[in-house]
Amino acid sequence: MAAPPPPAAPAAGQHSVFVYGTLMAEEVVRVLLGRAPPSSPALLPGHRRFSLRGRVYPAILPVPDHAVSGKVFRGLTDRELHVFDLFEDEEYVKKTVEDTSEKSLAYAYIWGNEGDPDLYGEWDYEEWRKVHLKDYLEMTREFMEELGQF
Repeated sequence: MAAPPPPAAPAAGQHSVFVYGTLMAEEVVRVLLGRAPPSSPALLPGHRRFSLRGRVYPAILPVPDHAVSGKVFRGLTDRELHVFDLFEDEEYVKKTVEDTSEKSLAYAYIWGNEGDPDLYGEWDYEEWRKVHLKDYLEMTREFMEELGQF
């Protein structure tokens, strides 16, 4: 039996990004990009989502025998990917991962410090929406104002 073909690489200017935290909220993405790109549910195997003490957003790290649910935004332009890069905390590292839903490559923002003592438990998206979405949207609007609408 032949090995399956490797995942398809994104075309220039047509990026895919796996999101698993605050960027799952299309309201946040619309503030950042001015639109909500097409998306689909996705699962990232071999990773775990954590809460971060003192922060309202999560982190993911490679952890065997775990998987992170999220979604993949497709068709991001170079400019839109750059906005995501600027928005993500400097403690994240952008890496290429395989999106199991489409068997294609996508970027994901992985926490850079595997030994961070502030990592704990499991981050809850629905709880975040109820408690923090309104303030987070305001912070995102302020971020875009400071950025000068890039």
